Amino acid sequence: QVQLVESGGGSVQAGGSLRLSCALSGNIGGIYYLGWFRQAPDKEREGIAAIHNDGTTTYVDSVKGRFTVSQDNKKTTRFLEMDNLKPEDTAMYYCAASPWMYLEWPGSLSPRWYTYWGQGTQVSVSS
Repeated sequence: QVQLVESGGGSVQAGGSLRLSCALSGNIGGIYYLGWFRQAPDKEREGIAAIHNDGTTTYVDSVKGRFTVSQDNKKTTRFLEMDNLKPEDTAMYYCAASPWMYLEWPGSLSPRWYTYWGQGTQVSVSS
């Protein structure tokens, strides 16, 4: 089992920044991808970014150039740096862990390949 806990959400004005953290614990040795997802009211859960243990990153077009994923050296904490936030970024944000060693594009942004999920943290951006 793997446990994930997100933190860092909050309310900001458009153009502002937030940094989300995802702390992993448990049997993390079998985890290869850490994905970031978001879900706005009445919308489907959307994959926005992912990072592989080898440092490879993937982003959905809507956040490229504004969001950055990273991880600490021990890979026990992953981060999502969000800059130039827009009102349309308002959503509940989740991190999730996948045991798949390799996911061909766009698999790393698909919720179906992720087994373990955090509880979510709310991000609200006002205009």
